[in-house]
Amino acid sequence: MLGSVETRSVSPVFVGRAGELSALTDALTRAAGDGPESCGEPQALLVGGEAGVGKTRLIEELWAEARRRDAVVAVGGCVEIGADGLPFAPFSTALRALRRLMPDEMAAAAAGHEQELARLLPELGEYPRGGRSGDDDGELARLFELTARLLERVAAERTVVLVLEDLHWADASTRHLITYLTRTLRRGRLVFIATYRSDDVHRRHPLRPFLAELDRTRTVQRIELARFTRGEVQRQLVGILAAEPAPDLVDNIFDRSDGNAFFVEELARSIVADDPCGLPDSLRDILLVRVEALPESAQRAARVLAEGGSTVEYGLLLAVTGLVEDDLIEALRAGVEANILQPSADGDGYRFRHSLAREAVSDDLLPPERSRLNRKYAQALEADPALVRNDERAMRLASYWYHAHDPAKALPAVLGASVEARRRRAYSEQLRLLERAMELWDGAPADVRAELRPLDYAEAYPPHGCDPETPLRFLDLMAEATTAGRLSRERERALQIAKRGQRLACAEQDPLSAAWFAVQRSRLVSVLGRGDGWAELAEAKEAVRGLPPSPVHAQVLAEAAAWYRIHTPGPESLAIAERAVEYARMVGDENTELAARLSLGGLLVDAGHVDEGLAEMYAVKDRSLALNIPTLISSSHVNLPHALEGVGRSQESVDVLLTGLEVAASHELVGTEAWVLGNLADSYFALGRWDDVKEVAERSLTVAQSPKPRAWAATGLALLDLGRGDTASAARRLREAREHFGTKDPTPQSTVSLDMIEVAIAAAEGRVADARAEFARVTADGFPPGTQRYAWPLLRVAATLEGDARGLPAAEEGRAEALDRIAALVRTLPAAVPMWVAYERWVRVELRRARGEDRPEDWAEAGEAFERVAHPYGLALVRHRWAESLLSTDRARAAELLRGAQDTAVRLGARPLVQDNALLAQRARIQLEPQSPATPDGAGACAGADPSPGSAFGLTPREGDVLRLVAAGRSNRQIAEALYISPKTASVHVSNILAKLNVSGRGEAAAVAHRLRLFPLEETGV
Repeated sequence: MLGSVETRSVSPVFVGRAGELSALTDALTRAAGDGPESCGEPQALLVGGEAGVGKTRLIEELWAEARRRDAVVAVGGCVEIGADGLPFAPFSTALRALRRLMPDEMAAAAAGHEQELARLLPELGEYPRGGRSGDDDGELARLFELTARLLERVAAERTVVLVLEDLHWADASTRHLITYLTRTLRRGRLVFIATYRSDDVHRRHPLRPFLAELDRTRTVQRIELARFTRGEVQRQLVGILAAEPAPDLVDNIFDRSDGNAFFVEELARSIVADDPCGLPDSLRDILLVRVEALPESAQRAARVLAEGGSTVEYGLLLAVTGLVEDDLIEALRAGVEANILQPSADGDGYRFRHSLAREAVSDDLLPPERSRLNRKYAQALEADPALVRNDERAMRLASYWYHAHDPAKALPAVLGASVEARRRRAYSEQLRLLERAMELWDGAPADVRAELRPLDYAEAYPPHGCDPETPLRFLDLMAEATTAGRLSRERERALQIAKRGQRLACAEQDPLSAAWFAVQRSRLVSVLGRGDGWAELAEAKEAVRGLPPSPVHAQVLAEAAAWYRIHTPGPESLAIAERAVEYARMVGDENTELAARLSLGGLLVDAGHVDEGLAEMYAVKDRSLALNIPTLISSSHVNLPHALEGVGRSQESVDVLLTGLEVAASHELVGTEAWVLGNLADSYFALGRWDDVKEVAERSLTVAQSPKPRAWAATGLALLDLGRGDTASAARRLREAREHFGTKDPTPQSTVSLDMIEVAIAAAEGRVADARAEFARVTADGFPPGTQRYAWPLLRVAATLEGDARGLPAAEEGRAEALDRIAALVRTLPAAVPMWVAYERWVRVELRRARGEDRPEDWAEAGEAFERVAHPYGLALVRHRWAESLLSTDRARAAELLRGAQDTAVRLGARPLVQDNALLAQRARIQLEPQSPATPDGAGACAGADPSPGSAFGLTPREGDVLRLVAAGRSNRQIAEALYISPKTASVHVSNILAKLNVSGRGEAAAVAHRLRLFPLEETGV
């Protein structure tokens, strides 16, 4: 209505910001791609700066450029109501604009998912109004994934610029969604821009960790706007005044404004208007003076508007101000003409032109005035709910009543808003509202509290069931807040509430509630890395001891079974899993039953009942898909393939995992992808698809949203680095994995896996004593049940180390004890599946090699066992040793085995094995490359004079001499004396040797020389 009023104090000239505008337009260009065939490259940018520094003006310049390029621009602002943000408000506004500008594209992109997306954009339809589905984690993840796919589809053909303003007011759900989008958007012609006021981001502001997290992702470009220089202030004044300002005026305004663009505008206007009040020292005074210069009706409208939120609808303003419509229009016109107010973007309401002006007016109100205005807003909204949009009504009504300081009205309104936030999966806002409800509880009259029912406000809380006559309790609010905190990732707050809830439940002699809170504490303690969660589970078990079966009892047993499955699998854990299944069936809780059956299946596999356990896990997977239970779909597609890989059924594991990726995408299971990719890396490694290992493990690191999947991905990359001979990188990945796993929740499978890598790195670097000491430490108490998958490779690494160190005098001390320890541990591990049988035979023949007692038939037995399983790298390693043992009796078979091992090693990029094979072939006069049938082994390239040691690695004869002395442990000076060269020359030779062997130090070079038997022991002088 007043949108055509001219704004006179804003400079028509865009001043400065050339570099920042260039960064934004470059992002626009990259997003659009190189041509019509390009699918685009999404861009994300954060624009920060203090209030009034010029963020909006910069974005407006980008809008103009985007429109010149035929891009669609949609803007959404974070809405502040008092101190509250509306959940998903900027996304709702921006998507609403996109729907208006691109109706067909939005309809096509949202097709089939209108109900879920209606949580963000109610115009798409009616989102589900029921209670929790029992899988809120999955529902929130699904909403986020659907939003990402919606944006990708809408921006598939045409560039879309999505701008979210005032991120410092953003609700936590909006922040979580932004974080998710910046991590997962992979295609589409989309430019995503968010602005925030940096001066509002104090040390404890929730935006600070959010910004730090985005910095770590390295997918978001940060632009920080500085204040104007004096020259830029001068150019700004030229645009405002339409004339060259006097130097002293520039100095005056520059000094007082400190280069803030908005302050420059306000000061210039005061001077140009010859304001009789002069130039007050504080900008707040300047802003208030300008408001006080308005007519009384306009001042009244401004005060009402300031307390109503960042934007207030015209109809609501009319109801609250009490002005007749003509007077209100004139009041608003006066505010717009004075450049204090402006119409909202959609023309349906009004706002202050700058938030600083609103804050100044609001702060100037007396406390009773603020309470009275909030009460009038609430009463007006109750009298006519149509004054605001449906998706905003509950939240705004709750805020108005809360700030009106009327507990009797505020408590039901806040609880109603919490339900609305829960339905929209805005769990952070639900938590904040529930905390307000707890704050209001004691102040609300008893009769008001008596009318509240858990069926309305806490219907998913298990101990109550659905008794409509049960009054809502304070304990119910604490339970809902605990769940909301966990789902919103406000886990610290959730943990504190759960502790208080458990204490209150115990005081009220409510054991079921106490057990429920204890289970929540167990989950939260584990996720936060504060412990393994067992102490809390033990409290839950004690609380339900002796009670009749209930959903809580079944849940406690199912959680305990899952805990045992990971930490201490064994007969006791099997019994608990079976009881959990039984209790869940008795109380009709199929979700808990399926979760318990999944744990039971894994425990059966670990106990050696492989077929029975896998059948149970397959059944859970199929049933969870049929019932569409996202959490169980996720866990079954992670745990089942993990169990399959553990028993050596790698290809079957890959089949389930690839299906799992498809299911995760179709069901929008965000957290599942990283776990599935981590397991896929393990199975690809076993199957010899090493290039794929790197790809999926690195992708897992990128998409993982919690530490443990990152740890497993880093573990897979460490194994790959070891196989390819990069021990330095393997050590770095190992450190990363240990940091991600932490020390508070050690699990046998992660511990044994990382210990194996630690021993393998020490062995590869020639640190025999260190490797033995580490092995002795980690196996001091034997192997926990269910860790065969990781224990056998660790024993193999230790046995191979002893075989390689045979005959090395420096390794003799402690050798007998190490061999005895390995042999004793072999006897404790089951070999119930073909993969474990293959490892058992490999370890035993390595022990014989360590004693000099291995025979070709021993290696043949191990090789034949590996030929029956899908593990090409293990088979290649065994074939290398098998070939070596056959050289004196069957050179033709040895050559065949060695060539097969080399083919595999080259294909995998397993550099150490390639070198081992090449050197063995050189020593045995076997040609590894294809040759004509007429050329016998030993002829051709390998015939003639004995090659110098190390020539297979490109070492010169002199470098071979130096390596011999390095292997004997000689220093550079000792090498120089022995070879009659200078120490400097010796140092150069050593450096060349390290480079050609591709090792990191002298110890590792010595280990390579000894492992490959480059020199007879007597030649090394040791």
